Amino acid sequence: MQLFIHALGGAETVHSASPTKKTGNSTRTTGSRVYEEVYMLLPKTVVMHVCQRCVSLLLSRPLSAALQQSTLALHQRAHLTLLQHSTRHTHSRQTWRHFTDHQAASPDVYNKIDLAQKEVVPFNSDVHRIDLDAAVHPSPLQEISEEEAVQIHVPSALPPESSTLRPYVDESETLSKLVQLGVNLWKLEQRPNVGSMLVRLDFHADVAPKLLLLKDLGVEETKLGQLLTKNPFILTESLDNLEARVSYLKSKKFSKQSVAAMVSKAPYLLNFSVERLDNRLGFFQKQLGLSAEKTRDVVTRLPKLLCGSLEPIKENLKVCELEFGFRGNEIQHIVTTVPKVLIANKRKLTQIFDFIHNTMDVPHSLIAKFPQVLNAKFLRIRERHLFLEYLGRAQYQPSQPNYISLDRLVFLPDEVFCSEVALATLEDFERFQKTL
Repeated sequence: MQLFIHALGGAETVHSASPTKKTGNSTRTTGSRVYEEVYMLLPKTVVMHVCQRCVSLLLSRPLSAALQQSTLALHQRAHLTLLQHSTRHTHSRQTWRHFTDHQAASPDVYNKIDLAQKEVVPFNSDVHRIDLDAAVHPSPLQEISEEEAVQIHVPSALPPESSTLRPYVDESETLSKLVQLGVNLWKLEQRPNVGSMLVRLDFHADVAPKLLLLKDLGVEETKLGQLLTKNPFILTESLDNLEARVSYLKSKKFSKQSVAAMVSKAPYLLNFSVERLDNRLGFFQKQLGLSAEKTRDVVTRLPKLLCGSLEPIKENLKVCELEFGFRGNEIQHIVTTVPKVLIANKRKLTQIFDFIHNTMDVPHSLIAKFPQVLNAKFLRIRERHLFLEYLGRAQYQPSQPNYISLDRLVFLPDEVFCSEVALATLEDFERFQKTL
């Protein structure tokens, strides 16, 4: 069976092809003729041919329940149109009577059609139609309120990912200010997660207060860039914690200038808690047997002692005592004179001591008297000693003539060493170096 859905004012009405009626040699479809006459009176809209499968879809309960009222109204309009047409045209009334008689003769067919007409839910274009042309398009020159302006989302021009901070410098106030301070962003972007951390920082809330604290502390402006390059994580520290650590150092009688110098030399100093700083100061004072004043002097000269691990320090102290054979007071003098001995490489320290003590035959007392030699370059000590030994002037005993102290041996420039200590020319020393 073929069904026709005809749009009546934006809705559809279902009609069925009527049985045919033969007259003479011609075959006339009564239902079709009536349908054609009614169709001429109705608005000229689109006729859609729907198969049985589509009809079953239209007969679904959710759609039928939603548009039941619209369906009843449209059926009333369709029947009213048919009745008006039958009253105006006598021939149409006769045809309609014949159509009704034929319907009575075949009730099963027309009952199915009536059921389909009652259950098919037309699409109400007045309710569901969306007119895109009626959408409001605001003018770009139209004034808007502040609330509407805040709700406007402008996509960022910054790339979501980048292997360098260069694309963000012009757009980020924090990065541009750090560049002006002398921070080397190319070094920081090579460190993991540092670049993303800097991009998220707000200059006025996160960076400016820390810079003011460092400046008030006495850190020179020319050193701020170098400090932040080495320790950008100070910008993520709480301002209260930084102030508490500075106050603690001042309470231990470190002067303001000393604290500023310590922070400049050891940028990570203020990243450590008050408890850790207190434990480190107590360790050096107790382990080395130093007074509070000497402990402050050692730490001020080498603030890295408060930042690094204690294991290398403990190991070097044991080496000086057990392997080198220095006494406790000699170790104190070495540490207070050259604090770097505590964090020096163990292999290098052992190599220098072995050459001075066993090869040059210098006693412990003289090494402790000139502990700077333990921080010198091994190659320089070896070359100069061998040159003096070649000239017959390698004399390091104070009680013997032509005595040469360890500091003159190591720390004088080559020209002065050759003219005053070796009593030779610089060219002779350079030619000797080529033979080594």
